[in-house]
This record gives sequence, C-alpha cells and structure tokens, in this order.
Amino acid sequence: MNTKKKFSFRKFTNDIHLWLGLLSGIILFLVCLSGSILTFEDEIKNIFAKKTHIEPSSNNIDIDELTATIKSKNKGFITGLTIPDELEKPYVFTIKKDLKERRGSTILVNPYTQQIIKLEKNPADNFLMTMFKLHRWLLLDVKIGRPIVGIATIIFLILSVSGIILWFPKKIKWKKIKTGFKIKTTSNWKRINYDLHNTLGFYACIIIVIMSLTGLAWSFESYRNGLGEVLNAPVFGNRSTTYKTTENSNSKEITLKNALNIVNNEFDYSGKLSISFPNQKNKYFQFRKYDSNSWSPETNDKLIVDVYGNVLHTDYFKEKPLNVQIAALIKPLHTGKIFGTFSKIIYFLACLIATSLPVTGTIIWLNKMKKKKGKN
Repeated sequence: MNTKKKFSFRKFTNDIHLWLGLLSGIILFLVCLSGSILTFEDEIKNIFAKKTHIEPSSNNIDIDELTATIKSKNKGFITGLTIPDELEKPYVFTIKKDLKERRGSTILVNPYTQQIIKLEKNPADNFLMTMFKLHRWLLLDVKIGRPIVGIATIIFLILSVSGIILWFPKKIKWKKIKTGFKIKTTSNWKRINYDLHNTLGFYACIIIVIMSLTGLAWSFESYRNGLGEVLNAPVFGNRSTTYKTTENSNSKEITLKNALNIVNNEFDYSGKLSISFPNQKNKYFQFRKYDSNSWSPETNDKLIVDVYGNVLHTDYFKEKPLNVQIAALIKPLHTGKIFGTFSKIIYFLACLIATSLPVTGTIIWLNKMKKKKGKN
C-alpha cells in the first residue's frame, strides 16, 4: 500500500532547492569556474608578463620634462599617469591619439632615464578576456548573456538560503548539527559526495551570498539603482560629477610638478598615485592616492586641483559615512580584492566550492533516482 509523504515546508524547500539547482547547474558551474580563475587575474598576468625591473637613481628627471618627452615621442594626448609606490617600478602613462578613444594605449617609462619600455602583449590576456566574457555573458551577446547570468545569480541566492535551511537537521540537536561541520572521509563515496555538497556548501555560503548580492549590480541596472537607494549612496560612485574652475586676469596655469606638490602635501603618506590630466572639458587634475598602510588596497583618497592650483575638492575615504564606503567597495567586495591576498584566497576557495556544488548536487539526485528505481 502506497502512502504519500505529508507535504511540509522542508519538503517544499527541498523541491525548490533540487529543481532550481538542476535547471541552473550548467550556467552556475561555468560562472563560478570562470570566477575562480578571475580571482587571481592580476597574479596570472604577472606570471606571464615580461619582468620590468628598474634600477633606482638619484638622478630623477623632472616630471614636467618627462611628460613633455613622452608626449612628443608619441604624438598624442596624455590622459593619465600612475606613479607607483615602489622605486623599482616604471611610471605608467595613458596616451590617446584621439581624445574620442575610450581607453587609449599604455606606455611604461623609466622615470630615471626617460626610456620607454616596450609593452609586449601578455600571453594570458586572451585567455583571461575569454574567462571574463564567460563570467559576465556566457560568451554570448551582452544583451542576451547578461540577463541570463543575472537570473542564474538570483537562483544561486535562493539555493544558498534553501541550502542553509536544509543543512539543519529535522530535529535541532547539537549531536546532529555538529555532524554537518565535517566530511566523513571513512564512509562510502556516496556519503562523501553528500558531505562535500552539504558541508562545503555551508562553509562557503556567506561568501557566495556576498558575491551574488554584489554581482547583480552588473546584471541589472534597476538592481544597481535600487541598491544605491537602499545604501543612500551611488553604487560605484558618482562618475558624472564635474567641478567648476575659477579663472581671473591673474590666473596662471600650474605645472604638473606644482600639482604633485599640492597633492603630496595634502596626502602626506606613501602610496600609489593615479592622475587624470585636464582636458578641454574639465580643466582640473584628478588625483587618487592609495595608502600603502591602509586596511584595504582598494581604498583611496581623492583630490581635485584645477589648472590654476586651486583645490576644488578633497575626499578622504576614512571620513566617508559607512554606507558610502560600502557603495564604493561593491566591486572589491565582489572580486575578493577587499583585503588583498588574504581575501582573494578565501574567495578563490569559496568559488571552487561553488563550482563543485552543481556537480555534487546532481550526483546526489542521480543516486536518489537509482535508489527509487531499484525499490520499484
């Protein structure tokens, strides 16, 4: 005599977890696998990049002379410059032949000799770009792939919540709960596979939720705007902000060296300095300085100085309200760069676990199907 199982919230949760997992499994596997690789994107590039070591010298060339030389040799517009915090690293110039270009080209320069270091194509670039497109759009057209990844991310959030609910035993007792914290390596392979799904999923759950909640900001503009409303701060910052310069008959344009003196006096600490040069539309320098001793390598202080030497805006990251700081750190919170190498390792492991979950989950389902078939 067949008796139907009594419907319960746990059974409903289990069904949601099962079928959503099976429907989205392949997509989540590809997104998480590519995400695992992209966690150490910079490190992979460094492995394959040609090593550039510079011998420091006391004969440091004047920054304005260096800039003028680079501009004349390349016959273009210098739109950006990054001055590293290490003496053995080159200066990085961004040059545009036409200001309408989106990105421009990158030039490495020895600041002591004015030597232009040939920037060879990195063998890892094509592979990492493929991983990026796979992660963001599944190698499809952006308009098609982006929402698919977004929907799969929403499903992953539901799977994470339902997975935590199912992780707890039916009867909440410590003796039963603590079994969910470890993998029984001495058991048969089916039990080990179950523990790999159940236990590792539990440990990675928090990171998966953080990655999912932040990742949706790239998939849906409405979500990004809504997240900004919740945080009461624009996500990724307000990139359209412009500043007005004040010019009078006595105004005289300052040199880059003068501007650097201003920013270094304001931000009196060591660290990488990123500079955006004035252009026809905006007559001011934009400086971003990254404190070498900061708790996060992704935070920076911002200074706006017009071409006449007037400080238009000063922005210390540590002085921002918490909600504004969170909004500005959505990207490093998603990629794992928030705390540098330590958080990258944590995210990498969580991504690997997330990659394995569709596989171990499908195996659990197949084993149950075989068991039911055998009973019948």
